[in-house]
Amino acid sequence: MTGTIRDRVIRIVAEQAVLDVEDVKGSQTLEDLGIDSLGLVESIFAIEEEFDIQVPFNANEPEKSDFDISSVDAIVKAVEDLVKDQHG
Repeated sequence: MTGTIRDRVIRIVAEQAVLDVEDVKGSQTLEDLGIDSLGLVESIFAIEEEFDIQVPFNANEPEKSDFDISSVDAIVKAVEDLVKDQHG
C-alpha cells in the first residue's frame, strides 16, 4: 500500500467512520467521528494489519498505554513511533 503513514491511518479511520478522507481532520477524536469502542477495535486491527505492527493491548486505556488514541493526530504519531520501533 502506498502513501504516507498519516494518509494510510486517516484512510483507515475514515473507512471506520464511513466518511470521506477529506472529512477527517487531525484534531478530531474518534468520538467526534462517530467511532464507538467496537469501531476503535476494528480500527486498531486494520492499523496492525496495514503496518505489520503490534498495538499495545491496553491502547484504549490512555493512562496505561504509550499508544495515544486521543485524536487522529495522536494516533498517527503513535503509529509512526510503533513503525519506527518495530521495523527499525
